[in-house]
Amino acid sequence: MSVRVGEHVAIPSGTVYPDLMGGTRSIMNTQHPTGQNVSSIGSGAHTKLERRVVQAAKAALEQQRFVTAIDVLMGVGWLSTPHVDQWRQRRTNYLERLVMASLGKISTAMHIFRSWAKARGLHPSETVYLSHTRDRHPLRFSKSGDPSIERAYRTHWVSPELSEAKRERLAEKQSRPTELVVILPLKEWTCTECSATGDLLFMEDGGPLCLRCADLDHLVFLAAGNAALTRRANKASTLSAVVMRFSRSRGRYERQGILVEEEALAHAEHECLADEEARQRRRLREAERRAGQDELFLEEFAEEFAREIKRLFPGCSLERAETIACRAAARGSDHVGRSAAGRALQPDAVTLAVVAAARHGDTAYDGLLMAGVPRPEARDRVRSDVQRVLDEWRSPRQGP
Repeated sequence: MSVRVGEHVAIPSGTVYPDLMGGTRSIMNTQHPTGQNVSSIGSGAHTKLERRVVQAAKAALEQQRFVTAIDVLMGVGWLSTPHVDQWRQRRTNYLERLVMASLGKISTAMHIFRSWAKARGLHPSETVYLSHTRDRHPLRFSKSGDPSIERAYRTHWVSPELSEAKRERLAEKQSRPTELVVILPLKEWTCTECSATGDLLFMEDGGPLCLRCADLDHLVFLAAGNAALTRRANKASTLSAVVMRFSRSRGRYERQGILVEEEALAHAEHECLADEEARQRRRLREAERRAGQDELFLEEFAEEFAREIKRLFPGCSLERAETIACRAAARGSDHVGRSAAGRALQPDAVTLAVVAAARHGDTAYDGLLMAGVPRPEARDRVRSDVQRVLDEWRSPRQGP
């Protein structure tokens, strides 16, 4: 039995579930993480999933002007950066194995994502995904390997605001062969070929290799921090690799530097010394230009943020709304206004900024912290006071 997209049928447990990405899948007794059969997930759960998928897609599109299936899976919390890195290093056969959701829910989410992208008028752009291993092997997304499902996963959806030339450049950039990746390990390890160890390892299908067995031991390490030197050394080196290390605190791999040929590094250092003064003057001019642009942007964004606060909380005074908006949008801060959701003026993000302002400015919260009360307990104590302020601000102001 084969069910295709567009057919509306009852799906009893143990039968074929329609793959909403454009192909077909056979899913025997697929279950929701709670134990509920996929076929019995109600309309309420579907509506909640739709909101999560659309919110994740909007945030990715706002940040990078295009959105991918991986962006959505990570945005809804089903996929993590370490899992994506593991897949790109070919330490797992296919990506769906690492997604923390059933095949039925994944298919439903991808169908929602694709329908939203088409409704927004986004342009589809099929991209090649290659592994971070030496052979640059094409990566597989789905358990079945169905070509139509693989194509749907590989398709990036690009903003129509980008010109045709920019879309072509973006497609070219996304289809370039990926850089080789060398790992700075946190744990002890052993080379699968010579049983040696070392400070760096290179992953291949058979497991970790030392740089000698990986034929990378003639390269030298250049630490991150000098963009011009890194760019020039990488360009001059016939063979190079990116050095990554896993950050436990951030839960992701972070770039530490690159491995390049020694001659390429010497050539890059000579070039950087020759034009250091000119580059310094250019950096100063660029800093002045960016400062002026950022000041104008922050002023305009703060005005929009304040208007959104007044729309959601009409009882909040204009002066207080402007103060909250300026603080939320401050450059270099971790406030919600600097997040993708905040820049998109999403109601939840704006509300979070208002809640934070009320907590600090209209309750005894700061005093409790100064008295040594733990933060969770202090928040619990002032929660009713914060809610009272929000209720007042949600009602239109009375009088002048």
